[in-house]
Amino acid sequence: MKQLAAGVHQLRGWPPNAINVYLIGDVLIDAATRQGEQRILKQIAGRKLSAHALTHAHPDHQGSSHAICERLQIPLWCGRGDVPAMETPGGISNSQAPGWLNRLQQRFWTGPPHPVARVLVEGDEVAGFTVLETPGHSPGHVAYWREADGVLILGDVLNNVNVMTGIPGLHEPPEVFTPDPARNRESARRLAKLRPRVTCFGHGAPLRDPGKLADFVARMPG
Repeated sequence: MKQLAAGVHQLRGWPPNAINVYLIGDVLIDAATRQGEQRILKQIAGRKLSAHALTHAHPDHQGSSHAICERLQIPLWCGRGDVPAMETPGGISNSQAPGWLNRLQQRFWTGPPHPVARVLVEGDEVAGFTVLETPGHSPGHVAYWREADGVLILGDVLNNVNVMTGIPGLHEPPEVFTPDPARNRESARRLAKLRPRVTCFGHGAPLRDPGKLADFVARMPG
């Protein structure tokens, strides 16, 4: 694991920074795809976790959630609007647009449903971070913000890599995975105004340049 800030670690993955998982204090944030279970468990072995929380219930973030919660006997937390997707058989695919990319993810990446023990809402506290409701990429997408040192975990509100080509750089998430792009842009503008000193993405390397984030968001369509 790589330490990004006090009590904040990014787990190793392959390719690096492609599908990110974080540990904040004793809470695991996101769980990659169904194939990520063993690499995640290996890296957190020996640590006492209190919970597993999601930024959102998409296949590349909840894929190993059920397995990890069962293995470690820890509760699952996620945003209110993503509870049906996480708890209902077939709920992940029902929340996605039709198309071959999403069918592939459903077949190879999506994890089983799992009960949500805590529904996260605006202003909740998770391991010293404040929950911010940031819908658009999914109905219940949330970000985690620590004002004291400006650390932001924003999930897929924005990507710091082109998820189709693997080329680094800031991008909006592809519309095929984003039911409400306009609302997602509103969420991105809200987060950019925080001027985070460390921005941690679901896809892409961390960014330590709040001006670059703000400039990108300012150029997005209205």
